[in-house]
Amino acid sequence: MRNRCEPRNPSNRKPHRKEPVTAMLHTFVAYVEDRPGVLTRVASLFRRLNININSLTVGRSERPGLSRLTLVCEASSEAGDRIRASLFKLENVVDVDDIAQAPSVTRELALIKVAATPRNRAQIFDLAEVFRARIVDLTSESLMIEMTGVESKIEGLIEVLREDEGRILEICRSGKMTMRRGHHVSSVVRAMGVVEGDSAEMEEEPATDAVAGEAE
Repeated sequence: MRNRCEPRNPSNRKPHRKEPVTAMLHTFVAYVEDRPGVLTRVASLFRRLNININSLTVGRSERPGLSRLTLVCEASSEAGDRIRASLFKLENVVDVDDIAQAPSVTRELALIKVAATPRNRAQIFDLAEVFRARIVDLTSESLMIEMTGVESKIEGLIEVLREDEGRILEICRSGKMTMRRGHHVSSVVRAMGVVEGDSAEMEEEPATDAVAGEAE
């Protein structure tokens, strides 16, 4: 008979298995006041949460005195509400929306400078036409390609250009810009001069142009 005071054999215990954490991309759209230090507080928040920021885009919005901030990060599926609440608590943050799972339109702008000579210049022009990009600058030694589209489309062009080593000289990308499809906040509806009864009809109209643009 085993003594009750004798410690149990730890080898008999079943090890606790942790459930795997599923990471996903979260896209947050926040309206922030045009005040110094706002971006510093946002970056400090994600540093404390130990979450890396994949993309960050800030620009003027339709609301005077407020800027629209679009932030993309990778975190667990359960962390979305916690991140959104933490952002909303920050000073100078007016509104926060998590639109990762909502129907939306996402675009990114890229400027790519490549080395070009009279021999391969026509080839680069043809490549830009295939990807529906534009040549916005041309010199005797290089040219600049402007491209707007989804991330996979831009990555495809960069991958083809990198097949020729040393061709890409510089890459500048804006980061993701995202907007809900078929959804209008109350401030936008008022700015458009639409009464509340008509706003529901606007959301029911099919966004054919947006769907066609998404496929590009």
